[in-house]
Amino acid sequence: MKRVCVLGVFLVMFVSFLAGPAFAADAVKIGYLAALTGDWAAYGQTELKSAQLAVEEINSAGGVNGMKIELVPYDFRTRAEDAVNAVRRMIEEDKVSAIVGANGSGINIATAAVVNKAGVSQIGTVSTNPYVTMDESGKVRPYSFRICFTDPYQGKLIAYFSARELGRLKAAILYDVGNDYSQGLREFFMKSYGNYGGKVVADLGFRGGQDVDFRAQLTEIRKSGADVLVLPNMGKEMALIMKQARELGMDEIVFVGGDGYGEFMWEIAGDAMENSYWINHVAPEDPAMQPFFASYREKYNDECKEFVNGILAYDAMYLVADAIKRANSTDPKAIRDALEKTENLELHHAVITMDEFHNPKDKDGVVLVAKDGRGQFFKKIKPE
Repeated sequence: MKRVCVLGVFLVMFVSFLAGPAFAADAVKIGYLAALTGDWAAYGQTELKSAQLAVEEINSAGGVNGMKIELVPYDFRTRAEDAVNAVRRMIEEDKVSAIVGANGSGINIATAAVVNKAGVSQIGTVSTNPYVTMDESGKVRPYSFRICFTDPYQGKLIAYFSARELGRLKAAILYDVGNDYSQGLREFFMKSYGNYGGKVVADLGFRGGQDVDFRAQLTEIRKSGADVLVLPNMGKEMALIMKQARELGMDEIVFVGGDGYGEFMWEIAGDAMENSYWINHVAPEDPAMQPFFASYREKYNDECKEFVNGILAYDAMYLVADAIKRANSTDPKAIRDALEKTENLELHHAVITMDEFHNPKDKDGVVLVAKDGRGQFFKKIKPE
C-alpha cells in the first residue's frame, strides 16, 4: 500500500476559489484542549507550543486547500469539569471543525459525551484508556480518536519488559485510585504480568493531587519483597514516590512506568530517577524528529523537555490537517469520515492507520531509561 507523506503534502497552495463552496471561509478553526495550569501544566504547555509550531509550518506552506488553520486553545486547568466546559465553548461559540487534546484519558472520557453529541471529532494525544474511543458496551465512539497506543497494549508492554527483559518477577504497584488512566494501566499490567511468570506481591493506592507522603505504602512494599515497583501514573507523585523510596533505603528495587514520564520529574526526584525505565511512544533520539526539536528550540529558545507530549501534539495537528485536505471540507462530519479512513499516513514519528476503534494500529513500544538527567532511548519492544 502506498504511503501518504505529510512532510510534503502541504507544499502546494490551492487558491480558495478553486476549492468550491466548502472553502469559502479564510480559515478553519481547530480547538486545542490543554492543561496550561495545574498539575499537568508542564505537559500541556509543551503540547500547545508544539501544536502552534505545526500550525505555523502548515500555514507557511499554503495552509490546507487554500485556507489557514486557526488554533483555538483552552486551558482545562487539569480538571475534568473545566475540560467539559471548554469543549462546549469551542463547539458552540467558536464553531471549531475538530479538537485536538487532551493528554489524559479521564479528560477525554469526560468530554466524549459532548463531542459525540455535537458531532465534532476530538483526538487525544496521550489518552491511552480504551474507553477514550469506545463506550462501556464496547461500541466505538464515532467522534473520538487518538494518536497514541492504548493501555491494554501499554500494560502488556510494561509486564513483558519487567518480567522478560529485566527478569523482575515480584512486582509492587502504586497507583492513583482517582485517575482513569492509572487504574486502567494497573489493570492491564496485572492481566499480562502472570503470563510472563511474574507475580504481583503488593497493590496499593494513593490520591493524586492530595497525597504527598508515600512512606506508609513504600514500607509495605519493602516488606512484600518486591523487586520492581510499577508506577502507572502521571505527574509529580511518581517523582515523590521514587525520591522517598530511595530515602527509605530501597536501593535494589527497580522503577518501571508508562508514558506519564516527564523531564520535570528530575527537579523533584533528582538522582532517584537514575536507571528507572519508562514505556513510551517516542524516543528523543529518533532522527526523524530532529527537525522538530530544532524548530522548537529556535522558536521558543528552549528544549522540548516533555518531548512525548510535544511530538504527539505536533503530529496530531498534521493528522487533522491531512483529514481536512482529504475531506475537501470544513464540515465536522466530513473530517470525521476522513480521520476514520486514515491509512498509511506517514507522520513524523510513525506511520498511522486507524483501526475500527479509532486507534493507531501496531505501533512499537519504546523503552526509555532515565540517565544523566534525561530520558534516553533504551530499546524498542513488541511483546510476545
